Amino acid sequence: MAYLPNGADERRQMLEAIGAASVEELFATVPEPLRHPQLTLPEPLAEQDLVAELERLAARNHPLGSLDSFLGAGVYRRYVPAIVRAAIARPEFYTAYTPYQAEASQGTLQTIFEFQSMICELTGLDVANASLYDGATAAAEGVMMAVAQTGRHRVLVAADLHPETLTVIRTYGRGRGVEVVTTADVGATVGAGDACAVVALPGFLGTVAEIAPVAQAARAVGAISICCADPIACALLTPPGDLGFDITVGDGQPLGIPPSFGGPHLGFMAVRQELMRRMPGRLVGLTHDHDGRRAYALTLQAREQHIRREKATSNICTNHALTALAATVYMARMGGAGMRRVAEISVQRAHALAARLTVLDGFELAEPAHPYLWEFALRVPGDAEDFARAMRHQGIVAGLPLGRFDPDRREQLLVCCTETSPPTSLDRYVEAASRFAGPVTVSP
Repeated sequence: MAYLPNGADERRQMLEAIGAASVEELFATVPEPLRHPQLTLPEPLAEQDLVAELERLAARNHPLGSLDSFLGAGVYRRYVPAIVRAAIARPEFYTAYTPYQAEASQGTLQTIFEFQSMICELTGLDVANASLYDGATAAAEGVMMAVAQTGRHRVLVAADLHPETLTVIRTYGRGRGVEVVTTADVGATVGAGDACAVVALPGFLGTVAEIAPVAQAARAVGAISICCADPIACALLTPPGDLGFDITVGDGQPLGIPPSFGGPHLGFMAVRQELMRRMPGRLVGLTHDHDGRRAYALTLQAREQHIRREKATSNICTNHALTALAATVYMARMGGAGMRRVAEISVQRAHALAARLTVLDGFELAEPAHPYLWEFALRVPGDAEDFARAMRHQGIVAGLPLGRFDPDRREQLLVCCTETSPPTSLDRYVEAASRFAGPVTVSP
């Protein structure tokens, strides 16, 4: 603690205030191996040698654009119009700080207001906030909103929700005494003791189901209905708000944000008017100044920087404004018709690829009875990890092996097509897969 500008007396007083006898006691709950980790680091290098080593390591990375990639599962490679990169590269946006001073931040506040407005249009709901960190934390925040609104502590979640999103919801709930229950039929299971019913659009395996009855069943028992939605799916299908859902959350990464090693993303949230004061994070409002000119300002700031923490709606204290700007520019450039066309092309190519693969010996859809959009679970000959490894040798990222999430799906692969999957890529996938018809075994 020598680097802190506190003397021994100040440190002693702070320890006394929190009831700790020493600094060691303060950190006693941290496991010993984590308190003083031993790092095995190589010998130091001269600058020239260090640069050469870093370049060697960087060369091991392969951008998705250099491969035929069919990865999805929550992070998608979609085309990013040049205007998106141009807009977010402007220094007045990428160096902007928290817009507390409205008179100095009208440009940033306007972009956030437009983001909120577009998310409302996309989801069919009344109010959207100024973005959250990602889709998983947005879902967890929505669940905590429902718990606070209803006073109930049991949450019902559809079994086909993304498993990583489910994990984040459980993590949030564990510290607040919230029971999280998964079920294959949320609409038939939701009851009077549930705070909310959570469904996905589409599900983790890319499938779509009739979810309007879930919203109706939740409302009948006084529970909140939450839809975790892909924003591109919202442009193609009936928006969740129009289906009766109270809250829609999701990840905005498909809206003009490249899959950069999994981040940064942004989460979006939209709610019905009556839930507005429960929303976490920032909310930008439109007003007028004393001269009657249009003006933007942060509003309903029930956040821990402004009021006591126990009164705050959430511990979320920021938003991904730059990535939200990217999403705003993307939605403005594409428009509703453009986003719908992107979705349609993605669906067409996924179904075309699935049809060609399932005529190969040993390949079949793992969920043949369920309609799907641009992702599908493919059963392959042998172990999916081996198949994916073999396909990588052919320059193809074949999809996500599902055995890492469910041991019963070790022979299944989640395959995704988007508008960036040209017909030639589909041809190469089918040609390479045909070589592995029958059991596949590939050494690491």
